[in-house]
Amino acid sequence: MSQIKLLSPRLANQIAAGEVVERPASVIKELVENSMDAGATRIDVDIEAGGVKLMRVRDNGGGIEQEDMPLALSRHATSKIIELEDLENVGTLGFRGEALASISSVSRLTMLSNTEEKGAGWKAQSEGRDMEVEVSPAPHPKGTTVEVRDLFFNTPARRKFLRTEKTEFGHLEEVIKRQSLSRFDVGFHLNHNGKAIHSLKPCSSQLERERRVASVCGPAFMQNALHIDTEAAGLRLWGWVALPTFSRSQGDLQHFFVNGRVIRDKLVSHAVRQAYRDVLFHGRHPAFVLYLELDPSIVDVNVHPTKHEVRFRDGRTVHDFLFRSLHRLLADVRPEDQLAPTVMNTTAAPATGISGGEFQQQETIALRPAGADRPSPQQVQEQLSSYSSLYSGGKASGNDRGTVPSAPVPIPPDEDGEIPPLGYALAQLKGIYILAENEQGLVLVDMHAAHERITYERMKNSREGEGIQTQPLLVPESMAVSQREADYVDQHAEVFVTLGLGLERAGPETLMIREIPIILQSSDVEQLVRDVLSDLIEHGSSDRIQSHINEILSTMACHGSIRANRRLTIPEMNALLRDMEETERSGQCNHGRPTWTQMSLDELDKLFLRGQ
Repeated sequence: MSQIKLLSPRLANQIAAGEVVERPASVIKELVENSMDAGATRIDVDIEAGGVKLMRVRDNGGGIEQEDMPLALSRHATSKIIELEDLENVGTLGFRGEALASISSVSRLTMLSNTEEKGAGWKAQSEGRDMEVEVSPAPHPKGTTVEVRDLFFNTPARRKFLRTEKTEFGHLEEVIKRQSLSRFDVGFHLNHNGKAIHSLKPCSSQLERERRVASVCGPAFMQNALHIDTEAAGLRLWGWVALPTFSRSQGDLQHFFVNGRVIRDKLVSHAVRQAYRDVLFHGRHPAFVLYLELDPSIVDVNVHPTKHEVRFRDGRTVHDFLFRSLHRLLADVRPEDQLAPTVMNTTAAPATGISGGEFQQQETIALRPAGADRPSPQQVQEQLSSYSSLYSGGKASGNDRGTVPSAPVPIPPDEDGEIPPLGYALAQLKGIYILAENEQGLVLVDMHAAHERITYERMKNSREGEGIQTQPLLVPESMAVSQREADYVDQHAEVFVTLGLGLERAGPETLMIREIPIILQSSDVEQLVRDVLSDLIEHGSSDRIQSHINEILSTMACHGSIRANRRLTIPEMNALLRDMEETERSGQCNHGRPTWTQMSLDELDKLFLRGQ
């Protein structure tokens, strides 16, 4: 007797639903994506009881023909791909042809549609054990409405896994937010239990797009965000990246889109973490809304039924492009950019010399406002003369611990009558903070944190100019690895040379470490090599060695910077402020802490109830 049975259509659909339909939010994602694929410019979503009782999605898209209505509720039926070549060049959000059939197998689904501005329209419902679809006339404007009632009514075990109404609606609302960020040209309207939650109109201008991002991510995000738009190697990255000081305790404000598709990808996460490596406080997460556009043929979206994951044909090029673009953006932030947010516009010439993920990116960056921000030549000379003692370990002209610094002077404008972004020093507080006055009001600077960043960046620049200095091991170290790792070392020997590692294969699963960077001679080299190999195999690149070197330089910079209770003269304080304005990443110390903060006159007035 045969033991292999052909599954019934309903059971097969319910198995598929287990992959696609996790909760009400999963249903909304599939239906909204179908609406956007249909060319809708307005999508209305009505929810009851967190989506368990009712989910209704209505759009003004192209609609579905009468004869296609039964097929629309069938498995593996779609209008978006026809041949195998289409699957390798998917330009739509949906393409699997499973969503509606899966949803209808675990709910009571009704679909109404019309392809004409006038006419009766049609209604489709699936009934019976074999899910046969009945089609009947029904009034409906051009577009499609899908109603999903009583989710998981016929699968009680699945229904038990649902959370409270508030929790389920929270997940569902997050889906609408993400989708509204993916398509600025579409209006989204969300109602829950008869109450309007979101009403987002289509956006046509940059200002309207920024307003939508602020509405979804919060005004504070946009107030602390830098805009990026850059192209290279056939890739375009644009969107908004929050300053490191606007970090989060969890990764709940990270939106990344590939050709308009919401994705969660390890390669992307790794590249972003690398870009923020030097400026983010330990345990904090960056915030961003970023869009990557590339040829659909070089990215595989058919990796998982939920379509949240993608696979890039040349992951190393994508990783390097993301890292370098974001790293440069964050490095170019100066105090004036944080005082008055400006837009970063980058226009790139076609990249050349691309090989193995390396590329040259040519950009014109306009981040800093025009105008002189320097004191007079006489002031510069005085400041640098006094400030040089901070780097030589000398004391500041008799003003050491406990001594009152020279008296503050009125804030002097520079030659063009403008005041530098961080202003001019007024005094020092408790040997820890510098108080300065600028055009906006009061500036407070953490003296040690600021000097630590300046010293650290100078040490990094010096080392980058010299390259990675290496030394051979007196006694080479042997380490056991997998055959895959040993093969990788054989095939990419030049990569390890550039990292300062001299590796040699000594057997099928054995490597010999013969040379290492001098600065890492006291580190756990074997573990470092394993971490580097892991990164290279998984992401196509590794920053482990540079990260270890930077950690050592950071420690050296910390010990070599101004300590608390060190009294500075006014010229020394001003010189420190000018250095901060010229130093990359000067808004954060080596450990990610902020180095300075601004208090505007309005904020100071509120403290003293002025004008109230």
